[in-house]
Amino acid sequence: MKEETRGLYGAIVLSIVAILLVNIIWPNETKQINSPEQNAAENITTELESQKTIETRPEKVLNVHDALMADKRIDIANDKIIGSIRLKGARFDDLYLTKYKQTLEENSPDVELLTPVKTKAPYYAEFGWLGNGTNIKLPTADTLWKVIGGKLTPESPVTLEWNNGQGIKFVRRISLDKNYMFHIEQIVENNSGKSVTLFPYGLITRIYAPEKSSSSVVHEGLLGVINSSLKEIKPKDLDVGEKKEFETIGGWLGFGERYWFTAITLDNNVQSKVRFSKTSDDTYQADYVGAPVVVANGTVATSAVNFFAGAKEIALLDDYAKDLNIDKFDLAVDFGWYYFLTKPFFYILDFLYHIIGNMGWAILLFAALLRLVMFPIANKSYESMSKMKKVQPKIMAIQETYKDDKMRLQQEMMALYKKEKINPASGCLPLFIQIPVFFSLYKVLNIAIEIRHAPFVGWIKDLSAPDPMTISAMTGIPIPSLIDLGVWPILMGITMYIQQKLSPKPANKDQARMFALMPVIFTFMLGHFASGLVIYWTLSNVLSIIQQRVIMKKVGVD
Repeated sequence: MKEETRGLYGAIVLSIVAILLVNIIWPNETKQINSPEQNAAENITTELESQKTIETRPEKVLNVHDALMADKRIDIANDKIIGSIRLKGARFDDLYLTKYKQTLEENSPDVELLTPVKTKAPYYAEFGWLGNGTNIKLPTADTLWKVIGGKLTPESPVTLEWNNGQGIKFVRRISLDKNYMFHIEQIVENNSGKSVTLFPYGLITRIYAPEKSSSSVVHEGLLGVINSSLKEIKPKDLDVGEKKEFETIGGWLGFGERYWFTAITLDNNVQSKVRFSKTSDDTYQADYVGAPVVVANGTVATSAVNFFAGAKEIALLDDYAKDLNIDKFDLAVDFGWYYFLTKPFFYILDFLYHIIGNMGWAILLFAALLRLVMFPIANKSYESMSKMKKVQPKIMAIQETYKDDKMRLQQEMMALYKKEKINPASGCLPLFIQIPVFFSLYKVLNIAIEIRHAPFVGWIKDLSAPDPMTISAMTGIPIPSLIDLGVWPILMGITMYIQQKLSPKPANKDQARMFALMPVIFTFMLGHFASGLVIYWTLSNVLSIIQQRVIMKKVGVD
């Protein structure tokens, strides 16, 4: 077995061992809830789950319009959303994001976020109170609330009331800001003649239809920040009846998609019980139960949370985290491993976009700025590479002379490098630096809603999508998707090939063959990536070619 192959296998084995050790030493944290109060709350929540499971599986699936018309509702509207709240159960189950369209087509409908039961894929949120094993009548999913107020807007909150007939009045005040945040204040007025103990709860329930599953690049599923730690749970990783349970002070919980998410933000002053669960074959729930609230006779008690339902606008999430003191709310956006690069890259791109007015040109300017920052390192590296290319004939002669004496070959090569003042490893430095930059930008182009449907020039109408001007699109000939490349990926491959020809060939023949295949491999690998990333990589290659060619001329390489 060749030394290079042994090294590769050794690296793979070590990686597997490292992963196993990490899983053993730092297992997933799940804290079981065993308090008596929580056991009572658990029983009631389970009953609610069973009711909702039946409710979301009707004999006849309705379209959204018919499902909405079946119940009395309160309209919701601001400059970014429209929808309604179902009065039965005071349920948030109808919400559209008016700022965003589902496709690039003209007259495309608004993005649909929340949908009612009895439709194909229900997705809704609900809030209320749980008891403590008493016979107190509590509002449920079937409770019809009385409305005080009209349409819910940023200027006009609404109040819902319900009297249980036992001397306890439940009031719910709901307000909406100018973006995507609802504030739900639950009030209990107790005139029952005795003290009662209640637990506030909130839940988000949804069905994951197979066609809803999309990019594996971005986490989609249940998520939240529990005790300042991000929890991400993919639907496929939960079995029916399985529950992930935690205790936390503050934080948030909900569901996330590539560009949209819903979340309940928790009280920073009390401890809450949080749970992520799979209640049936395709139904999932994120819920919380708050600390017990004791309401003495003749008194009033309140509990309040916020409910977010909207787009992952990064700057807005940062504002919410600061203004409402929501712990790590920006982590609803899947920044990935290189968070320390991904988020700053987004803000730089966003800043450039607001100056230029086009995200494509902002990406190109960003690539130029990155090359400028890396100029000193790249300059030194390319200078070393150019010297290596200049002495390439001498290297080949040494290889031929000492091909049967590996030790002498290495000695002569090192002597040549020392004489010519060449560092053979320095040529790899720009590539190693570009790896985290590449992955960070790749993440930004996949997660930033500001890049979704952002046009460039010509046929590029969406920088977050692959280049649509493919071979099959131009010729009308059906071609397998793997090799059906667009114009920009082909241009990127050509620039990569030119850049490679300016570099010295590896001394090892196997490495040289692999090196020669790299432009082809990258062309097909990036051929179906976001066009914005391919455009960035192409310009970066062009700038590298120019810089490298200037240095080669300076060193005296033909």
